[in-house]
Amino acid sequence: MKSDLEKYLNKEIVIDSNSSWIYIGVLGIVTDNCVVLSNVDAHDNSDTSTSKELYVFQSKTTGIKSNRNYVHVNLDRVVSFCLLEDIKEF
Repeated sequence: MKSDLEKYLNKEIVIDSNSSWIYIGVLGIVTDNCVVLSNVDAHDNSDTSTSKELYVFQSKTTGIKSNRNYVHVNLDRVVSFCLLEDIKEF
């Protein structure tokens, strides 16, 4: 997974976790254990009635609503990731 993530260095990505949290930000560092994002929207989807898919699409449309300068995400928590620009309208 590390080498796949490294392809997205310095790009806006979406990380889906195995919890209710979604992370949208700029990928800065990938280690053996975690990824570090900057200018991050760390969003707990359990706090809203909006689906993860709609929230991410809105972030692509309106821009990242950064609420953290940096976030370290444990790789054990990452379920999937993609470029923000690859999010499709539905």
